[in-house]
Amino acid sequence: MSQKTLNLGILAHVDAGKTTLTEQFLYAAGVIDEVGSVDRGTTQTDTLELERQRGITIKSAVASFGLEGLHVNLIDTPGHPDFIAEVERVLSVLDGAVLVISAVEGVQPQTRILMRALQRLRIPTLVFVNKIDRPGAGAEHVVQAISERLTTAVVPMGTAHALGTRAAYFTLSSTDDPVFRARLAEVLAERDEGIMAAYVEYDSDVPYHLLREALAAETKRALVHPVFFGSAITGAGVESLMNGITELLPPSTGDPDGPLSGTVFKIERGTNGEKIAYVRMFSGTIHMRERLRFGRGLEDKVTAITVFERGPAAQRSSVSAGAVAKLWGLSEIQVGDRIGVTGTDASDHQFAPPTLESVVVAAKPDDREWLSVALAQLAEQDPLINVRQDDTRQELSVSLYGEVQKEVIQATLANEFGLEVTFRETTPIYIERPLASGEAIEILNAESNPFLATIGLRVDPAPAGSGIDFRLQVDPRTVPLYLYKTLESFSEHMDQYVRQTLREGVFGWQVTDCIVTMTKCTYSVPDGPPSRRGPLSTAADFRKLTPLVLMQALTRARAAVCEPIVRASVEIPTGTIGAVMAAMARLGAAVETPSPRGKLSIIEAVLPAARAQDLRRQLPGLTGGEGVLDSSFTGYQPVSGDQPVRRRTTANPLNLDEYMMHLARRSVGH
Repeated sequence: MSQKTLNLGILAHVDAGKTTLTEQFLYAAGVIDEVGSVDRGTTQTDTLELERQRGITIKSAVASFGLEGLHVNLIDTPGHPDFIAEVERVLSVLDGAVLVISAVEGVQPQTRILMRALQRLRIPTLVFVNKIDRPGAGAEHVVQAISERLTTAVVPMGTAHALGTRAAYFTLSSTDDPVFRARLAEVLAERDEGIMAAYVEYDSDVPYHLLREALAAETKRALVHPVFFGSAITGAGVESLMNGITELLPPSTGDPDGPLSGTVFKIERGTNGEKIAYVRMFSGTIHMRERLRFGRGLEDKVTAITVFERGPAAQRSSVSAGAVAKLWGLSEIQVGDRIGVTGTDASDHQFAPPTLESVVVAAKPDDREWLSVALAQLAEQDPLINVRQDDTRQELSVSLYGEVQKEVIQATLANEFGLEVTFRETTPIYIERPLASGEAIEILNAESNPFLATIGLRVDPAPAGSGIDFRLQVDPRTVPLYLYKTLESFSEHMDQYVRQTLREGVFGWQVTDCIVTMTKCTYSVPDGPPSRRGPLSTAADFRKLTPLVLMQALTRARAAVCEPIVRASVEIPTGTIGAVMAAMARLGAAVETPSPRGKLSIIEAVLPAARAQDLRRQLPGLTGGEGVLDSSFTGYQPVSGDQPVRRRTTANPLNLDEYMMHLARRSVGH
């Protein structure tokens, strides 16, 4: 590519000013003639009607502009925690990020969650302290909060003046400012051996050009985070931030002539219902009419390409490494799919999974089938809503992060699909984990085994958050390679069968944090009369037998139901501490010592996610309407007492008669 490209994410807690900052970038670069307003619904990236009505970003959006020889693809992300899944998908395609923090509210819960993810992924990040023109804006205390709650590796790049007034502005620190140079040298010396040596050599007065070079290098390595100040509304400080983006963040790398590699981070539907995939190209070039491999061995032809180039995407005949494009024609493609390399994006999840679920009910019974289709299309855009269909009870349920997401789904179904729906009570999503090891085996031709295969499986506990790990420990000579061609293909298929089975465990919840090892495998080979062996095993035998064996092994491993846990931070009037702490105790919270801060106090506590919802409902009455609760997911813990059970959507493999009848009905249906 002739010009360098930077794929830049804008991230923040809700209402910190991300979308308005995006507008300022586009205006300063000459892409738009005036800055749009979130309140008036005239911004470039909040294009959904719901986004304009609510004044929040719900879906990630891409805009592009030129900046001193650099082409920037700017990706605006949601700030509300209910839409964190959108942010996660964007993180995998970024070269750098700007984390926006309000100068009034400071570091908020979502800010901490986002910064931890950026650090885990080593994404170079600049910090922009926004809203310096707002009453109550601060600078020093915000920087202190960043150092205490986000990272100590921060360098304020200048000074904010006239804080809290419409005339507020920002000036970069002078290269002759001894305080600025000392702070810069101190932060860099801890992370850069060259600066440490220069610090000693020059008796702590390191030449500025060395400091500036090291600052750019360490920022690009995601080890240092420069802090800028300004106002996205007035434009104050935006030019300095844009210069910082050019100098301090690394452009894309990737060879346009290299092997094809890209990641799909967003799916949307066009005006005619066609699927459109947003892809970030890491290597290689895609041409029109080219057949692409993607996902789990799928293949299809690209029928149209638009590439983001200075404003809206423009139609092109190809797209190359570094660019972001929209592709048409890939009807089976999904969010997270890799292009050019089979498989999905295997990166670890950076944020919590949804911890709530609710049944969606069509207002008109005749709309149920259309509701199923509509939810399936929404799941293309957000797979984590995990549509769950219970044919026995004729129910559809979705996974949720919170009540705002539920309201948005309801409004989307009404606006885009003409469906009026209601939601039943929101309930927690539990998981199952094995407490010990358990093994099971079904032998070919045994009375208890109706299938032409032998499968032995062992289930072992694994560390929290590790997911499902399938391992193959069998003699390759016992694997039916006439069905699967290679040992790797057999392993991939068995892994798929195992994961499908573990969607519903002993108590009906998804099973996770376990290692499943295949310890035994044989298959049937017919060799004619008078032999009693045969007929030949099929792939269906292995697919259908896996749930029988795995559920037996899981039962012997003693599956336990675990509930989602959150860390809650409650800001309340100091005079209400007693009442709030008593309520927390009744809800089973592990409460830490309150931190008084004048008229307000902060109480931190760990409690089940379901109880946090109860506390949120009680808080206004306990605090005269002044209490504020923020919570973040911290993991799962075993449920004490009776194990919550969720009704299965598939037949229980532990009941052989029921399971075989289910398979027979499916066979007749097909």
